[in-house]
Amino acid sequence: MTLNKKLILAIAAILTLVVFVSGCADTNEDLETDVNTDSGSGEVTSITVSAAASLTEAFTELENAFEDENPDIDVNYNFAGSGTLRMQIEGGAPIDVFASASQSHMNILSNQSLIVEDSRQDFASNSVVLITPIDSTLGITEAEDLLSDDVTTISIGNPETAPVGKYTVEALEEAGLWDELESRTLLADDVKQVLVYVERGEVDAGFVYSTDAATADEGTIEVKATIPTVTPISYPIAVVAGSEHQDESQTFVDFVTSDEGMAILKSYGFTA
Repeated sequence: MTLNKKLILAIAAILTLVVFVSGCADTNEDLETDVNTDSGSGEVTSITVSAAASLTEAFTELENAFEDENPDIDVNYNFAGSGTLRMQIEGGAPIDVFASASQSHMNILSNQSLIVEDSRQDFASNSVVLITPIDSTLGITEAEDLLSDDVTTISIGNPETAPVGKYTVEALEEAGLWDELESRTLLADDVKQVLVYVERGEVDAGFVYSTDAATADEGTIEVKATIPTVTPISYPIAVVAGSEHQDESQTFVDFVTSDEGMAILKSYGFTA
């Protein structure tokens, strides 16, 4: 890795931590009020879960079920690309649980002893699909069609921070397409941004998880093909070593991997 690239990644890590802290600042007062005014028999403990953007819908429903069973634990989410979340944890952000869309980002934290190893579990898998705007007239039906001169812009997640982008690049390299397509790509912060670009017709095509394609606004996109990935898409979850709420965080991890948690995930298209 060149010095310039190292410097860019270091700056990115600092900026992601600043964004996280500033985003949390506005909610601290509200969280304190919720705890102090809780009418239950005990104090409510708040935990922050940093989760891959592709888990947004499933984890939002999962939160409701979890808090119904655990009224003394309040879950707050921080959704973004897994690489961005990982850098926030490396920077010291007050995160309790990390749910990643790739093993690599969790491995990086593991190598730095930043997660509780005994808590780490794989809980879901996914697939990558090629999507186009629903009114596209370019005749795209598979990845090879993207080589057409009529295709000018393709969106993928930034491979440095969004695992969906890394999975996509690996797949396109394996198919011998990446060298020709790289100059046409528009990098997105995470899979949700790729989806928005395609929904709005701002790009000719994009690569997202199948679960995210299912959440698209009705009548905006078409799924054209499932893309075989070189690396299996596996989601690990773990308690962050620096968490001040280890027991509550483990309770959340256990719920995600329970039969009830898995049923919710499956209802959003994830597989165990």
